[in-house]
Amino acid sequence: MNIYDIKSPDDIKHCSIPELEDLCVQIREFLIDSVSKTGGHLSSNLGIVELSVAMHYVFSTPQDKFLFDVGHQSYVHKILTGRVSQFPTLRQYKGLAGFQKRNESEHDAWEAGHSSTSLSGALGMAIARDLRHEDFEVVPVIGDGALSGGMAMEALNQIGALNSKMVIIFNDNNMSISKNVGAMDEAFTRLRTSRPYNNLKEDLKGALSGTKTGSAVLKSMRSVKNAVKANVVDTSIFGEFNLDYIGPVDGHDLRTLIKVLHNAKNHDGPIVVHVMTKKGKGYSFAEEDKEGNWHGVSQFDPQSGQTLAKMPAGHLSWSEVISKTLIDLAQQDERIVGITPAMIGGSKLRDFFNEFPERAFDCGIAEEHAMTFAAGLATSGIRPFISVYSSFLQRAYDQINHDVARMDLPVVIGIDRCGLVGEDGETHHGVFDITMLRSIPNMILSQPKDAIEAQNLMYTAFMQSHPFTIRYPRGNTPYQKLKHYTPLEIGSWTSWQMDTYEVIIITYGPDVDRIISKAKVNQLPVRVVNARFFKPIDTMMLEEICAQKKPVIIYESDMLAGGLSSAILEYVNDHHLATEFIRLGIRDHYVTHGSLPQLRKLEHLDINSLCELILDLIKEKHHAN
Repeated sequence: MNIYDIKSPDDIKHCSIPELEDLCVQIREFLIDSVSKTGGHLSSNLGIVELSVAMHYVFSTPQDKFLFDVGHQSYVHKILTGRVSQFPTLRQYKGLAGFQKRNESEHDAWEAGHSSTSLSGALGMAIARDLRHEDFEVVPVIGDGALSGGMAMEALNQIGALNSKMVIIFNDNNMSISKNVGAMDEAFTRLRTSRPYNNLKEDLKGALSGTKTGSAVLKSMRSVKNAVKANVVDTSIFGEFNLDYIGPVDGHDLRTLIKVLHNAKNHDGPIVVHVMTKKGKGYSFAEEDKEGNWHGVSQFDPQSGQTLAKMPAGHLSWSEVISKTLIDLAQQDERIVGITPAMIGGSKLRDFFNEFPERAFDCGIAEEHAMTFAAGLATSGIRPFISVYSSFLQRAYDQINHDVARMDLPVVIGIDRCGLVGEDGETHHGVFDITMLRSIPNMILSQPKDAIEAQNLMYTAFMQSHPFTIRYPRGNTPYQKLKHYTPLEIGSWTSWQMDTYEVIIITYGPDVDRIISKAKVNQLPVRVVNARFFKPIDTMMLEEICAQKKPVIIYESDMLAGGLSSAILEYVNDHHLATEFIRLGIRDHYVTHGSLPQLRKLEHLDINSLCELILDLIKEKHHAN
């Protein structure tokens, strides 16, 4: 069987075990080669090859429903459902998505980009099936990292109570993006290393190898399952939720996986199949990775494992700028602590964790808890900094509103990966946080245009006694460490202008310097305003701008509804200030995946489109005169 000959999962159902094992080798080789060219999620997909093959061998999509938690590990599923020829377009504009996508294939029953959603979605599908008297299997696949999410726990609670038939595959690789943390991970570690566990693992293997499929296997499996439940599981989460359990199963042993899944399929009610896999399986660089560096990768050399993306000299990622400033401030103020929900590597907080191990807290995949934990620290004189990707911050809206802002607590929130993020697409674009937070009282919202302003905003944030957000994008910026910090006036904007100007542009973040650079090169008669605070806004400068009666472009790379332009128009309307505004930003739709230049052009937010608009406004003005 050649992977390029697979048009649907039916094509593998008549293969022998040796043929399936050969297919797994091909898939791993293909994944390494393909992802090295496009970038994407590598380790998680290498770890789930045999499991995905076994699932499609036993179950039948699209009738049966597969829900991959988060969805970034669905590459093998895409190969087995006839999409291998599209992999050169992976994560590119109008190409194959990096996650399950319902409009991409009938085999994609669910789509997500955030963790811990699969069990709730699966229960909904199972109950809908039962209400409609239909007959199909519901198979969510959830990892040990995602299982620590509160939403997964809520779903398990109801799954155990409703007893609707489903096969829950617990993909246990002892890793999420980076190493898991917390009491639940410790419980799973005890389960993996316990004597009953290892004895029962051999019993399970013997039961499967010595019995044919059918009632005899089910009887043998039930005896093993009952022994597990009596000796191991009642001390873990599954027994507490009254869920039946089969496992542990070697996630890279195809023969065993297929037999276990066949029998789980015949089980009445919900059952957990505990599968042990190795993240990055088959590629030494990914297998040995403990920091999450091979979780999501850019283009790389498959032979050396070296990335092909090079950092420009004198640049750091925005995350590193924030992290280095946090370390410097924490050296001066022992009250400062750092918090992350499972993103030590992504948020570049590793150095902070190494230098201040007693003041650094990884809460696991639990944004809600992390935010209220920060609020609790702030009530007791500690100065918490919490770094959260903008896309994941959405999960903590209630905690920011109810627990942080309502009590007006001095929590500094670093909103990483704000704005359009590119290839990960609509589940990961960080374009909603300004809209989400601007209506909440007591909040201060900001974004720096460069590394100097970022450092000064961090310094300013820790001088305040109110909730303070600093958003920063994916990507790099020129960096030089400040010797002395300068506090910034809350709500203040700055501006730059040509000697004479006819159009005013209000924008924020790195776009400020991009537009200034373009204006200098093309001698555009513009004034560029750096609106570094979204809340409060600089009303004095805004009133001065309105008094000039010049065309004003508000240029924002986030959602227009509720964003910077909304704040400006509200103030202008309430204070009866008349001027002409043109709003550029993302309108009422989700933005697809693709490169940042492609997406900006698609949304008419590229600098060339802005320049054309400026020239058109100038021509119109001259023509009118």
